[in-house]
Amino acid sequence: MADQEQRGEEILQVFSKAFGDLLASDPAAFRVKFRKMAASAFAFYRGSACLFYHDQAKEPADGPYLNAQTNRVWIHGDLHAENFGTYMDSQGRLIFNVNDFDEAYVGPFTWDIKRFAASVALIGYAKALSDAQITRLVETYATAYRERIRILASNTAEANGNGQQALSFTLDTAKGPMLDALRSARLNTRFGLLDGMTEIRDCERRFAPGGGAIQLDDATRAKVLAAFDRYRETLPESTGRANRPQSQRVKDVVGRRGIGIGSAGLPSYNLLLEGNSDALENDIVIYMKQAQVPAASAHITDPAIRGYFKHEGHRTVISQRALQAHADPWLGWTEVDGVGQLVAEVSPYAVDLEWSDINSPAEIEAIVADLGRATATMHAVGDNESGHSGLVPFSTDRAIDEAIGDDEEGFKEMLVQFAHGYGMQAWRDHQIFVNLFRNGRIPGLGGD
Repeated sequence: MADQEQRGEEILQVFSKAFGDLLASDPAAFRVKFRKMAASAFAFYRGSACLFYHDQAKEPADGPYLNAQTNRVWIHGDLHAENFGTYMDSQGRLIFNVNDFDEAYVGPFTWDIKRFAASVALIGYAKALSDAQITRLVETYATAYRERIRILASNTAEANGNGQQALSFTLDTAKGPMLDALRSARLNTRFGLLDGMTEIRDCERRFAPGGGAIQLDDATRAKVLAAFDRYRETLPESTGRANRPQSQRVKDVVGRRGIGIGSAGLPSYNLLLEGNSDALENDIVIYMKQAQVPAASAHITDPAIRGYFKHEGHRTVISQRALQAHADPWLGWTEVDGVGQLVAEVSPYAVDLEWSDINSPAEIEAIVADLGRATATMHAVGDNESGHSGLVPFSTDRAIDEAIGDDEEGFKEMLVQFAHGYGMQAWRDHQIFVNLFRNGRIPGLGGD
């Protein structure tokens, strides 16, 4: 019981440091966030990356497979089994890959794969899998990751040129639930998204009232429009502003308030833009949201990394472009009142991997193997060839390949032990958190 009390105080301290200012400014949003986190151990794990990195910082920086290079890899920062899904890239291809780069940073590559491995254990608990089955899943992930890193580091034809495209998960190469998600995304349309968010008034499209939309006062609207103009300068030329001057004209703006597990308390805005023609079905919806401080950054002291980014919006966008080949062409950054903002399209083609219908251990194993390959490919993309050699001036796939070397069994065993150990820790932390929350122990929220 004393251990639980001590861990509870530790959780409260970590949460206060990570969420304190936002919670104080919008306690209602955090009540929603924490209730969602209370629903399951996995939901708690998703919303508590700050606690994960607090615990990881207790481990030595020269741990297994870590050295000067592999401690300096572009990482996703919140890699768990639910942060994968579909998107349409800048070349018009539907891709299944890692998504949600809000926590991306530069740090030890093992932080990503450990965070994913523990999430596999949590999924295993939820689906009543045995410890032996969870071990097999984590070993499958580790093996797939290791094999893909080896291929990418080999400089063979398979890992370059058209071969790199073959390593992507597309409508042509994906299988099982991945292919299902891509097919589902393909059935979506921009018109369908517009129909759900907007209406036609006086022969012009505008945001529909309700649904969480907040009307802005004139001063706020002016600030958002000025920020939009600055954002346009961060877009790649291929986005098309030079092809049709009228495109990207702002037709309407509304505010929104983040109440999700990851976005609680963060102000955001939706902007309706003129598309690439006068036809109303070509309009574009983009969002502008305050970028968050990545949890991993609290435990990375290298001033060269901290000084590389203008602000958190810039950091999020640069990281996503580094980790995701052919990223969203509308991805960019700006500032509102001096605070960094992330800007991207509200895409109709974003479909997350749906785990609720994946229950067969064999099917889960096949998916976990593919996610291991996707993780390796992501780590390999963000290196000296990504355009940011000043930050990561080496080939990450070669560095990771050399660090693992012939110790493949040890690599698997490390992840298996971590998955079981930290998975159970997260499960216990969830129970402690629920009791803290429901008994009014979280400062600023009371017992409501």
